[in-house]
Amino acid sequence: MIEASHIDALKAMLGEKGLLTAAADMAAYETGARYDKGRAAFVARPASTEETSAVVAYCVTNGIALIPQSGNTGLVSGSTPDGSGTQGVLSLDRLTAPFELDRVNRTVKTGAGLRLSDLNGKLEESGLFFPIDLGADPRLGGMIATNTGGSRFLRYGDVRRNTLGLTVVLADAAGTVLDLSSDLRKNNTGIDWKQLFIGTSGAFGIVTECVLNLEPVPKQSATALLVPASAEQVATLLVAMEDALGSYLSAFEGMSGNAVRAALDHVPSLRNPFQGGIVPDYVILAEISRSSPPREGEQPLDAALEEVLAAIWERADAPLTDAFVGPPHEIWTLRHALSEGVKHSGRLIAFDLSFRRGDVMPFLDHMKAEMPEHFEDVTICDFGHIGDGGVHFNLVVAKDDPRLADPDFEADLRDWVFTAAVEQFDGSFSAEHAIGRKNQGFYDRYTPEKIRALAAGLKVLTSPGPLGTTTF
Repeated sequence: MIEASHIDALKAMLGEKGLLTAAADMAAYETGARYDKGRAAFVARPASTEETSAVVAYCVTNGIALIPQSGNTGLVSGSTPDGSGTQGVLSLDRLTAPFELDRVNRTVKTGAGLRLSDLNGKLEESGLFFPIDLGADPRLGGMIATNTGGSRFLRYGDVRRNTLGLTVVLADAAGTVLDLSSDLRKNNTGIDWKQLFIGTSGAFGIVTECVLNLEPVPKQSATALLVPASAEQVATLLVAMEDALGSYLSAFEGMSGNAVRAALDHVPSLRNPFQGGIVPDYVILAEISRSSPPREGEQPLDAALEEVLAAIWERADAPLTDAFVGPPHEIWTLRHALSEGVKHSGRLIAFDLSFRRGDVMPFLDHMKAEMPEHFEDVTICDFGHIGDGGVHFNLVVAKDDPRLADPDFEADLRDWVFTAAVEQFDGSFSAEHAIGRKNQGFYDRYTPEKIRALAAGLKVLTSPGPLGTTTF
């Protein structure tokens, strides 16, 4: 708990809507997307950069720790308070202004609290969109703090590639506001300071506004579900698709049979697209797209996709055993249902890993072979972005499994998975969810001492006050 005088001071800055202290009002801000739950001293909800600055300055001056929280959709306990009741949550949910679209420049300046779906809804009439495709619906500030990638990274890149400028509040005694809100795509006049705040978990400052690159909404698309001949042939299939389709290839998503079955079981309205209803052990969702409308005499994309798949089918190395070309909306609905399906199939222990593209399937094969020996009755329900090497490595344990009462069980499981991913396959323990409490120990273990010292120095320089859950 903190002193009542601090609550009164913050309420005077933010008003009744801007500061929450009742337990019922704070509950949603104290609970994360993956079982983590803490206790907040208060929830501050500033509606502008100026209010954010005032709150941060007050809290730093009075030694009150703040946890920035965006959409609260992360997996690593990076956006919720601990159980002490002494940390305040600073929510971005009212930071939805401004909204300044530059159609010619293909940019938008907007508030960091705007949800991804709301942003793209506002952009619909312009024919543009922010090209980060996710199953969740986060707020922009959190996407920037974690450098989100998503399903179409292959075509459009990550948030870092699509962020041109930021406005940031530093956790110092002045609540310093840094205006880094350039809308230039080329500006090589010094250090690109915005990069310091992208993908660094909010520890160096709180993003309140952003300038984003926009892309034309695809006017044509075609999708297919592909069944590779074997795990070893997935990389061959990816390269063959890229060679044949070039920049038209916008997604190459891997889905394990376990994850697909979990989605079909959880969402009865989903159509099972596989022959006889038999879900393969592994499936690839491939998408090709064009941003231009169809032209007379131009080959339709679904025909182009079928032609390429037929040619791959006939190759001597035969990397493909089956393919289902189907409506994009239907196929993507299945892909986006995976996360919730897996979550509802048992107690979920989720990992967000990254590898060289050619190491994704060897890693998965290794874990499938070794898991029963180390952790029996743990089901692997993986899916991910094979085109960029990202894997959502989900492990499901029966909800009544007595091991879940032992905190060492999950700790040992995480340690075993991360050791294999990093030490045996030279991968990353966090592809796009950043660090947070769940990954702090692995950051400390796998980050070289010199790099940790540099990061800690930057933290002191930018935001010396207690900010966020990540310790650099």
